[in-house]
Amino acid sequence: MNLPNKLTVARVVLIPFFVFFLLSDPYNDILKWAALATFIIASLTDLLDGRIARKYNLVTDFGKFMDPLADKLLVCSAMIGLVELGRIPAVIVITIIAREFIISGFRLIAADNGRVIAASYWGKFKTTFQMLMVVLMIANIGGPVMPTITTVIMWIALALTIVSLIDYLVKNKDVLNGSK
Repeated sequence: MNLPNKLTVARVVLIPFFVFFLLSDPYNDILKWAALATFIIASLTDLLDGRIARKYNLVTDFGKFMDPLADKLLVCSAMIGLVELGRIPAVIVITIIAREFIISGFRLIAADNGRVIAASYWGKFKTTFQMLMVVLMIANIGGPVMPTITTVIMWIALALTIVSLIDYLVKNKDVLNGSK
């Protein structure tokens, strides 16, 4: 197993620890910061594994499959935990998760037709803003400005989620017809 794949597996392994830290005791600052650190470290493995894989030509089928799955597991588990903590509305999380299911299904149909649908810039922006949103919501910094910034980032992440869904569907509409 090469380094990028090990980083992807590490991201998946960190998820239960992250969830434990996030949800064990929401009033314990040490656990909150441990959750934040774990999420950031896991998120950084996403950045590193892709760069290393492309730079050193270490792209594998395992990585193509597991990397996006690991991202979805990390971000979705974080958002579900944040719903439990009352920091994000469930309807936003449901919308984001629904988009992930739609795109995953779309990619399966494409793969059945011998096509690979690569991540678009919209999808990458979406992931970046979702991760930033999660970081801000875990940190839960009060004051007059940070809650507003966090809310704005949340709405941008939601908008990018919808835009990236539309972008995938429009650019790849022939996939639904079975065309290659």
